Amino acid sequence: MLSTKDTRIFEDARPRLLGLAYRVLGSLADAEDAVQDTFVKWAQTDRAAINNPASYLTTLCTRRCIDLLRSANRSRVDYVGAWLPEPIQKTMHDDAEDNPALENSLKTAFLLMLQRLSPKERAAYLLHEVFDTPYGDVAAMLQIREPACRKLVSRAKSNLGKDHSRYRTPARQQGELLHAFEEAVTSGDMTPLAGLLSADVRLTADGGGKVPTLLAELHGVAEVTAFLSNSLHGYWHGHVWDKVDINGQRGAVIRDAGKTTASLSFAYDEQGKVTHIYIVRNPQKLASLGAVEIH
Repeated sequence: MLSTKDTRIFEDARPRLLGLAYRVLGSLADAEDAVQDTFVKWAQTDRAAINNPASYLTTLCTRRCIDLLRSANRSRVDYVGAWLPEPIQKTMHDDAEDNPALENSLKTAFLLMLQRLSPKERAAYLLHEVFDTPYGDVAAMLQIREPACRKLVSRAKSNLGKDHSRYRTPARQQGELLHAFEEAVTSGDMTPLAGLLSADVRLTADGGGKVPTLLAELHGVAEVTAFLSNSLHGYWHGHVWDKVDINGQRGAVIRDAGKTTASLSFAYDEQGKVTHIYIVRNPQKLASLGAVEIH
């Protein structure tokens, strides 16, 4: 049975564990399962023999995430249409300088980049580059030698390519874009919005085969604005736009008669133009959408 002290140790670690698990898995529901499994193992462990509880809990959670990720990758082969990470309501601040990598690694664009990596590459990269865990500790968590761990992180960096995640589009500019987007969808007039989109803008919608949505990604201003004008203008007519921060970027939760029907978020280039529009309609990914405490 857990003592009050041991319970407090775990609860203090929970936001960090949940943040790590969410980044590895791209799913808050799966991340919560991984953290709960970690708690069960923590309760069954001889805790008196553990010198560093935080490291031990991170090890348990990381290994469980890798197992879950391998299973998820197999099941994702049958996923209908485009897959997007499960959206979370999480605010990031312009003045957050303590660990910008930690903040920026929650962006949807970054989570999608992580999909290029193998489970161990993803875990090693996040632990070292985002959570500032020394190579030796990461190697122990992954049960590999340190040189192999360094190679994993190096390969991950190479696969990710140039990282634009350090650039932050000012919140005011994001707000202006969101307003322009809502105005365009509501009115059907795309002219003001078109100038805020990059020439190669993309739009991805995730319905998971459970609700009608796009099955293929749209490319370019003409395709994207045609969809907004001809389809989304009608689909979201009369819907309520709840302006929130989705994965640290200004976005919206779209509701109809009190029911959440979609989440909307964006990615930007260094000039502040929109490079990607993300729409999640999969009801399973929207079910628990709300403010969450993760690190």
